[in-house]
Amino acid sequence: MAASSAALKKLVVDDKFVGGDCPGFFGVLHTWGRQLEYHPHIHYIVPGGALNRGTGFWHSSRIDFFLPVRALSEIFRAKFRDEMKKAGLLDQINPDVWQIAWNVNSQAVDKSEGSLKYLAPYVFKVAISDSRIVGVNKRQVTFRYKKQRSARWRTMSLEVMEFIRRYLQHVLPCGFMKIRYYGFLGSGSSITPDDVRTAIELSLPFFMEKHPTAMKDKNPMPYCPHCRGMLIFHYVFEAGTFSALMKPG
Repeated sequence: MAASSAALKKLVVDDKFVGGDCPGFFGVLHTWGRQLEYHPHIHYIVPGGALNRGTGFWHSSRIDFFLPVRALSEIFRAKFRDEMKKAGLLDQINPDVWQIAWNVNSQAVDKSEGSLKYLAPYVFKVAISDSRIVGVNKRQVTFRYKKQRSARWRTMSLEVMEFIRRYLQHVLPCGFMKIRYYGFLGSGSSITPDDVRTAIELSLPFFMEKHPTAMKDKNPMPYCPHCRGMLIFHYVFEAGTFSALMKPG
């Protein structure tokens, strides 16, 4: 999780893609495949853009593209290798692993609600539910599964100890958080959701239909109601123009 999040944050600052130094995203760890094999991977939900801490401006990504997956793959692999070296585990990993492309995918979604509904079951879901277990007979556990991009149910039988071994691979260490938040979505961030909303709104163009304004009197209130001094007319702001000139502080 540290390597993948760091890879995303490193590439998002590039002006060719987003150009902001503070993205906001969260990830959910998922460790199992359909046959209970050990397949750790992380699903991230990332808003399409990032804040610039220096200016407070929001930098939007392209509507159909966030970051290049090939570059992300290389950065993720390198950072993961560094993490394994720090942990003293590098010599236990086949060196060929560092020579192949790592699988990273990124795609735009029309509505964020669909992504949240897809990931929500993984938050408390375990590797296999009781309903998928067909039976236990003569030390054989038989369960149902579906292949990727297939709606047809298949069955698999495993020796009971092998079934237990596969299942226990997905029991996380005590206290391990399988959901983590980064950037302006992190719990320690000083940037509030309202700050982000304001920055996004100010980054959007203002389209205003101009209407001729007839002023019978350029100075309808000639005196200040407080000091009774003479008021001098300078100019008129059209509705929305003043807010468009404001910059987030």
